[in-house]
Amino acid sequence: MLSPAGSPGRHSGIVKGSGMQLWLIPTLYAIASVAAGFLVPRLEATFLAVSLNLSTSSAQAYLSAVASGMMALTGIVFSIAFVLVQFNAVVYSPRLVVWFARDRLLFHSLGMFVATFMYSLATLAWVDRQGAQGGVQGVPFLSAAIVAAMLVASVLMLAQLVQRLNNLQIIRVLQALGDIGRQVIAATYQAVPGRTSGNAAPAQQPTPAPELTVKHVGNPQSVTSIDIAGLVGHARRMDGLIMMECGVGDTLLEDSVILHAHGANSLAMEKELSACVHLDEQRTFEQDPKYAMRLLVDVAIKALSPAINDPTTAVQAIDQIEDMLRRLAKCDLEACRAYDDNGVLRVIYRMPTWEDYLALAFDEIRQFGSTSIQVMRRLRAALAELGDCARGEHAKLVRDYLGHLDSGIERSSFDAQDRAAARIEDRQGLGLSHLHGVAGPTASDEKGRAVS
Repeated sequence: MLSPAGSPGRHSGIVKGSGMQLWLIPTLYAIASVAAGFLVPRLEATFLAVSLNLSTSSAQAYLSAVASGMMALTGIVFSIAFVLVQFNAVVYSPRLVVWFARDRLLFHSLGMFVATFMYSLATLAWVDRQGAQGGVQGVPFLSAAIVAAMLVASVLMLAQLVQRLNNLQIIRVLQALGDIGRQVIAATYQAVPGRTSGNAAPAQQPTPAPELTVKHVGNPQSVTSIDIAGLVGHARRMDGLIMMECGVGDTLLEDSVILHAHGANSLAMEKELSACVHLDEQRTFEQDPKYAMRLLVDVAIKALSPAINDPTTAVQAIDQIEDMLRRLAKCDLEACRAYDDNGVLRVIYRMPTWEDYLALAFDEIRQFGSTSIQVMRRLRAALAELGDCARGEHAKLVRDYLGHLDSGIERSSFDAQDRAAARIEDRQGLGLSHLHGVAGPTASDEKGRAVS
């Protein structure tokens, strides 16, 4: 399920791939409810001898209804939730299954439902217990009030859960992915002390020293983040240089090289250096703008498959992709070297180039959408406007890619009129043509050439 903001902070269990295991959330709820079920009624009977003005049979019916209703509600809600998650994951992308299913609200809701059920049973056991022991009959007031409060909390969580299911609409999914991508771009390429462009000249270079090669041992895992500041500190202590051989998003196999370390004390720091490269079973959004873009492209090409045939969804995905590329065009994508406070080069690491981002963003959509005039028009509008935003070599690469797109349109199976229509810039795909500037020949021009 998606939160409306789609921010990394609201998906911390997915973005960072760390923290509390999600299965512990309902477990803690259950443990807390059992402990409260043993303690609260006993404390209430000892220190708060207040009985609820309700008959024993009515109280038992109330608590029994809450307990049985919560279990039935739990089964129904989560059956619907997992069916919807599976359906939307198949429609969007298989990589979105974990993103949807690991929403913390889902586990908090499960925990609250189970806690309400268990505490209701505990309170039910204390109804009329004093009467059975020869004391004053009654219904524990505080415990019954707690059950009512937990029931209200369960209903509120149910409402939030239904709202999250509503957020599985395609436009909300795309917006949430775009929001995460934008935040990761800002966090990854913001000004970080010690990190400078690959064109910058360091004040001093470390002297070559014995080399340590750190390799991955174990099952395949993905690089989720790299602690550059930590690596700079280690390289400074060993008076050397660290060269990363993997990047965020790479999958490391047995004996895959992680890094090379050159320094006098490098051989004694293998564990410390390995700890700076964080691994998980799957990619996360942390330090990886490519992953958000990868999921957007997945949604787009899935929509372009013959089984679904929904080019409008692909156009909506391109909206988010183009916005991310505009932000990347303003970033220093060559910032792949880190220096210490004295200006000594300490770490060389890998970052995607502008060409890498262009290929990831557009190649597959261009290939699978080559038979859709709507997609071609939207791609052309995106590239034309992206070329205006980019500068220098970035702008040249965008213009080259635009020429590649036009060549593909010319080689397509479209007739002359459709080729002319596909070369028109349209941010809506089909809806609002831009027949000026770099839009290329109009339909009438193409027809005139065909006649002549």
